[in-house]
Amino acid sequence: MNLNRNEIKTALHAKVVELAQALDMDASEVTDDDILPATGLLDSNAILELVVWFEAAYDFPISQEEINIDNLGSINAMADFLLSRKG
Repeated sequence: MNLNRNEIKTALHAKVVELAQALDMDASEVTDDDILPATGLLDSNAILELVVWFEAAYDFPISQEEINIDNLGSINAMADFLLSRKG
């Protein structure tokens, strides 16, 4: 799989917007550095759904120990985490 950081970030942003819309929230202005749980745009179920989607979309199993703000807290963190393991 050839991973492109900008494509990963674009896909993550689109998924965040989609999940927020399901909660009647507008996440279109979320930045790549925003800490997603702190924005209030996604509830805990939506954050879990984002992580599950991320694992499936990139065939990227994440261990319980890896589920933290440093790895999954922002769009940039998620892209960096994926690329550090698969890139």
